[in-house]
Amino acid sequence: MDKDLESVQEARHLVETAHDAWLKFEDFAEDQVERILSEISRAAIANAEALARIAVDETGYGTVEHKTLKNLFCADDVYRAIRPMKTVGIVNEDKEKKVFEVAISIGVIAAIIPSTNPTSTAIYKALIALKGRNTIVFSPHPSAVRSIGETSRIIAEAAERAGAPKNVVSCMRLPTMEGTQELMKHSLTSLILATGGTGLVKAAYSAGKPAFGVGPGNVPSYIEKTAEVSKAVRDILTGKCFDNGTLCSSEQAMICDELIKETVLDELKKQGAHVCTPQEKIQLERTIQTPRRTLNTKIVGKAAVKIAEMAGFTVPSNTCALVAYADGVGPDYPISREKLSPTLAFYVVKDWREGCAKCIEILNFGGLGHTLSVHTNDEEVVRQFALRKPAFRICVNTPAALGAVGYTTNLFPSMTLGCGAAGGNITSDNISPLHLINLKRVAYGVRELAAPAASKTAAVHAAAAGGRRAIEELVDQWLGARTTGGNPAPVAASPPAAPPLSSYKDLEPPRPQVEKTETKPVGFVCEEDVRAAVLANSKIVIGKKTIITPSAREMAEANDVFVVSE
Repeated sequence: MDKDLESVQEARHLVETAHDAWLKFEDFAEDQVERILSEISRAAIANAEALARIAVDETGYGTVEHKTLKNLFCADDVYRAIRPMKTVGIVNEDKEKKVFEVAISIGVIAAIIPSTNPTSTAIYKALIALKGRNTIVFSPHPSAVRSIGETSRIIAEAAERAGAPKNVVSCMRLPTMEGTQELMKHSLTSLILATGGTGLVKAAYSAGKPAFGVGPGNVPSYIEKTAEVSKAVRDILTGKCFDNGTLCSSEQAMICDELIKETVLDELKKQGAHVCTPQEKIQLERTIQTPRRTLNTKIVGKAAVKIAEMAGFTVPSNTCALVAYADGVGPDYPISREKLSPTLAFYVVKDWREGCAKCIEILNFGGLGHTLSVHTNDEEVVRQFALRKPAFRICVNTPAALGAVGYTTNLFPSMTLGCGAAGGNITSDNISPLHLINLKRVAYGVRELAAPAASKTAAVHAAAAGGRRAIEELVDQWLGARTTGGNPAPVAASPPAAPPLSSYKDLEPPRPQVEKTETKPVGFVCEEDVRAAVLANSKIVIGKKTIITPSAREMAEANDVFVVSE
């Protein structure tokens, strides 16, 4: 309990100091911001390998080589991509339409950092936040506190060396669920940037603040019969095995046309994958999923040889991935889920239409809106996949893991990949600094409001008056027929004129005299009558035989307009 309370207090303190820093930082000019980002980039590049080693040592996930590449990707590629973006001052102007836009920073950003990609995600989020003159507070995953804290320290010191206010970047030392909730819900927190498990992302969206979160990735990769099979298999294994499968965009299932099945299997074996026997598949699935049908986190980020050992069978020491035939999709088939490790489900389909359906089935089981890859030389297949698939990143002839984040494609380089409404996210974009600023729009008047012509106005009033007279005549006819016990006279081409409404007073029974003088009840009331009475601050006297339209009654009761004649 003391740790929880200390975590909550720490979160409050960090948000408050970050807010004080933001009040200074939000007035920085563009060149000042660029000096800060440049220094952060240089410091992160210089420490890329050291931070990778700390992350692998602390979490046990992935490899130093690939975590170093991810750190460099964020420190260099992301920095180069955001450098030309306009995020300070007037960022856009349309002189013809006489509108211009001004970038406004958002404030303090609460950033949730995962254990699978701890150091690279921290570098990336710091760069895109500070690019928009925001400040950022990290809430690290409890199993990656040391690596994320060290990354935060290096970034913060680099920013201050370049002239940034103290505390533009900070990190919690005692992250707990209570402390993280306080960080997200604090009144001075302006926005949440969440990367983590489904539960954490849902907590971010329910914190009552604007939030960018990401859904899970259960990425299918389809090899169509026209694909260059050797390259397709190499791409899939490259993405699947990169950092031992810890990227959420890494491939989780391989689907191939029946016509090329044997060629695909041969290539898998040639390139170092182990295709499991039926018995090995049973053992692997028991290792992948717990009895509660949740992912066994002990396999996350581990090498294929280690996972096989955990499952109880042996594979060659150079095995890069474990591949198992899948009998279906869903919780009864653990190999079909997101596994965050170098393990792949294998499906065989008749053609691209069946392959398309299988990909959709896999995405529906935990990867809606995220990513898929297709390997083909048929452009029509690519377009059909684009039209039909519930995924917002479709990577063609490239590793899905690296293409989705923008490493091998021209998508914006990002470590936060939105899954859109399909995945329960606010956006389907790769998150950039443009998502972390607001735009103020200044618009000059270019046209005057045209007043309606007098003749048209008069015609409208005349039509309204005529309509009222027609209604009164019909009401008078109906009341007259009802009073005499007869039926309303059929409407002739020239109906006889109805008596004035005032003549109906003769039909009313005698009433006792009252001391004060009252106006006699009217025979008919419409909404226009009530509105006029409200404006004139007067009353409308009604009786038992007064005909009142529903809208008139509702408005009159709301404004206490009616007086009931006794």
